Amino acid sequence: MSTITQRQALQVFTQSDFPCPVHPLHHASSDQKRLLLVSVSAGNGHVRAAQAIAAHAWRDFPQLRLQHIDMMQIVPTLFRKLYSDLYMKIASGLPEAWGWLYRKTDREPDHRLSGRLRRAIQRLCSQRLFEEIDRFKPNVIICTHFLPAEVLASAITEKRLDCQVWVQVTDFDLHQMWLHPGISGYFVANEELAFRLQCQGVPRKDIVVSGIPVMPVFTTRPDRPEAAARLSLNPDCFTVLLMGGGAGIGMDPVWITELLETESQLQVIVMTGKNQALRKALVGVAHEYSNRLRIIGFTEDVATLMMAADLAITKPGGLSTSECLVCGLPMLLVNPIPGQEERNAAFLLQEGVAVRADDPLTLQFRLQKLLSDPARLDSMRQRAIALSKPEAAHQVLERIA
Repeated sequence: MSTITQRQALQVFTQSDFPCPVHPLHHASSDQKRLLLVSVSAGNGHVRAAQAIAAHAWRDFPQLRLQHIDMMQIVPTLFRKLYSDLYMKIASGLPEAWGWLYRKTDREPDHRLSGRLRRAIQRLCSQRLFEEIDRFKPNVIICTHFLPAEVLASAITEKRLDCQVWVQVTDFDLHQMWLHPGISGYFVANEELAFRLQCQGVPRKDIVVSGIPVMPVFTTRPDRPEAAARLSLNPDCFTVLLMGGGAGIGMDPVWITELLETESQLQVIVMTGKNQALRKALVGVAHEYSNRLRIIGFTEDVATLMMAADLAITKPGGLSTSECLVCGLPMLLVNPIPGQEERNAAFLLQEGVAVRADDPLTLQFRLQKLLSDPARLDSMRQRAIALSKPEAAHQVLERIA
């Protein structure tokens, strides 16, 4: 347990991904409202949403005393391995199996034996969470993942917890595992999800169409020339941002080389993340195309990369696509995980802010079509800005505070 200073907090809150210990962020008097954020590091999006809310709270809501817990850091190691690590292995290694599980659990009645068994295991592994709640004594809890939402909703219905618990949905889809009796309210990405919640019995007054929270840096982003200058890129050249760092469609060094060869006026930014093999494989390409290729490893400044780009080739995660929308960045979607990312992709395609490619040839064709159609790209850009909700975290906090 540690306390951080204001300067450290402001540094931390500009990051897009960082380890999340339990942090009391404010020194406050006992009469201030206490907000507890609970996330789960199964993927990065749930933690990043909580970080975004915390960052906006520090900047704009000094009347709140706030703490953020990543539940995976306080559960037993075995449970963490089974829950977080297994999710990543199935979602990346056996995506069809994950899609089947996602659809099945979305349809499965809550009273089935598997659901009761899941809740019993979760309850056994949640003792530390309740200890932190007893210590911090929050007035309000916001969950950015369905696991703590389910655990805390059960505690409320059993009269073991007496405070408001809200849920921040972090996708453009609504799986039934987000929905539980006892939840005080829901923050959702769009009106469609609000409609679906109402159809399942949630009162409209308990639903806030806030959007998906993004970091404050995305609301104070640099303009295009400044962003390009920071990366030593030509602001007048069309720039593609490849995001994800994985080994999926679009991240093939051979394909990137061919793209640079065939599109002589194109600039490419590749975010390799923690994928050292990909970074190493692209080093030689970067030497040959030093003026048109930028390789970016783990970075805190995703907003600058997005603002320097004209198009993002990305997986359709809820957080990363929300950041693209705020930056007015059209998307070419690849490698969606069956389940929530498939449904995110469907929403973004329907709204006209993205196109999709499911294999390398389709990616090549659709990229060429977009490059040859500036009017369509401009329409996608304007639609992305209109669809975005840059003040999502601020709206969440206004409702809470």
